[in-house]
Amino acid sequence: MLDRKFAARAAFASVLTFGIAAALPAVAQDKIAYPHKVVTLVTHSSAGGGSDVFLRDMTGYLKKIIDADFVVENVSGGSGAKAMAHMAKQKPDGSVFYATTPTYIYTSHMSDLDANYTALEPLVNVFYDPEVVYTRADAPFKTLQDVITKAKSERSAWGAANPGSLERITLEKLKKLTGVNAAIVTSEGGGETMVNVLNGTLDIAIGELQELRSQLEGKQVRVLAVLGDSPLPQLPDVPTAKAGGIDLVVQKFRGLAGPKGLPDDVTKVWDEAIPRLLADPEYKAKYEAAGLVPAFMPHAEAVTFTTNFADEQKAILTEVGITKK
Repeated sequence: MLDRKFAARAAFASVLTFGIAAALPAVAQDKIAYPHKVVTLVTHSSAGGGSDVFLRDMTGYLKKIIDADFVVENVSGGSGAKAMAHMAKQKPDGSVFYATTPTYIYTSHMSDLDANYTALEPLVNVFYDPEVVYTRADAPFKTLQDVITKAKSERSAWGAANPGSLERITLEKLKKLTGVNAAIVTSEGGGETMVNVLNGTLDIAIGELQELRSQLEGKQVRVLAVLGDSPLPQLPDVPTAKAGGIDLVVQKFRGLAGPKGLPDDVTKVWDEAIPRLLADPEYKAKYEAAGLVPAFMPHAEAVTFTTNFADEQKAILTEVGITKK
């Protein structure tokens, strides 16, 4: 149910963003004053992973809107556990934020952590990031069903970014739906997973267009299925998993969170800045090419969304047998 709601919200946000872009004056708007000159954006991804790419692509455009410089810090390890512990020690003053995806929720539910998602305060949501299933270009698989057929009679290894990622949970769902017993191999980022697909260690993996961009352009990988409700404009000939007979639809969000207790003057800046960011024509061209769909949620709405998402995913983890009641 939440997937459908999020997809509808993403579509609405895309229309809203277009309206904002059309309404902006031709002259540059003033930068928004901010209480810090340097803001650190933390990700649990290693270099080249989805969250790492998301932050690095965004920072150059963000500094044109908020009067601050932005640096990206990679705190990988423990499927986000190290990054959350690091964030929990920071001051809630708007000087440091964490790139959120479903991973930090799943890791919190799957492990007994000193600091989990409840120690953080959602700031805003920015995008919905469609997931795809891909393989190496010279692999024998032409469809996702080809992979399932092999996995029913031979050893098959599938890759996911890290143990607590949406990608890993999605592969567990795929196994349950198709009745196969493929080995799921995790790493600390999409970059490492990609290497293992290209060298043939993995038959398939799940990722996003932004982290597959260069390999797609170089014809090193082939996308077998889109895990959304409809095909992607960038890959119009690639069917959804559902169209291929597998009822699997997932949604991945991308946003920011800070240490709990963020002040109102900070959250208001970001509530104003993100719509302006999404309306930037140069940035819009970049994120659309990467397959990202605007799904802006201001601070208050992001808090409610995250709470509801965490509750629903806890039940799903029990259903697929990853956690116990």
